[in-house]
Amino acid sequence: MNTFHEPPRIAGPVPQPKAPREKPPPGAWDAHAHVFGPADKFPYTPGRGYTPPDAPVENFVALLDHNGCARGVVVQGNAHGYDNRVVLDALARYPRRLRGVAITDTRIAPATLRDWHRLGMRGLRFHLFEKKQNYVRGVGLDVFEVFRKTMAELGWVMQIFCDWRMMADVAPTLREIAREMPVIVDHYGMVEAARGVNEPNFQALLRLVGEGAVHVKLSAPYRISTQFPDYADARPFHDALLRANPERLLWGTDWPHPSIATAVMPDDGHLLDLFYAWTPDEATRRRILVETPARLFGG
Repeated sequence: MNTFHEPPRIAGPVPQPKAPREKPPPGAWDAHAHVFGPADKFPYTPGRGYTPPDAPVENFVALLDHNGCARGVVVQGNAHGYDNRVVLDALARYPRRLRGVAITDTRIAPATLRDWHRLGMRGLRFHLFEKKQNYVRGVGLDVFEVFRKTMAELGWVMQIFCDWRMMADVAPTLREIAREMPVIVDHYGMVEAARGVNEPNFQALLRLVGEGAVHVKLSAPYRISTQFPDYADARPFHDALLRANPERLLWGTDWPHPSIATAVMPDDGHLLDLFYAWTPDEATRRRILVETPARLFGG
């Protein structure tokens, strides 16, 4: 009996986002996005959790132009599993504009990272979830240990997508790793905005940021908020991170917004407008949009 089930198809991004009210400064980065397909060239992996519409690199570069961003970071999407060819192709085609973050298991040798580095890869992404959650499309700290030495030698980032309930427990480990390489936590730490900034795991993240140990991406407020389209309940998290240490923050769209329903799909121009509204100081904007991502990914 055939037990294969096609993973659910997800919505694509807003096809014609609004123009942002204000263009970012020269050299700005969109430090978090994904590319998918085209599927006939870069097939989606069996066992994936979702099936995206094609969102090829040309579309992301067009979004960079639309929003006024000079450069972008392409993060391997889970729909492609551990097959990073789609990101490597993007880096090869746009070497002056793009850098990448891969997801891989140990089927590749650590030395392969050096080949990827020459193309523009600058980090690996890891998924920290409790085992009972059965999140099978990422790799954890056991795989990180295999690549740790080579990542440190290359100056790569260790990027994590973390179950917010684990942050306080993993904070000492992240603090230790940060002595060897930059550590980046995705999407405001993924703490549900309704829980408020005093939630102990978010406070643990704030301490790491305040110490300078960890970076956080001010990306995808819609992943912590239920208040589409302005995400007012996410604003206190943004403000708290700015107060903690603006030198450890980056911004990104999270385009093409995997697994977000069409009815609440964010507009990418509006996301940049929100960042500007929530970050009124010009020097701080430049630090987050230009200086920090250039330091982490620009070489």
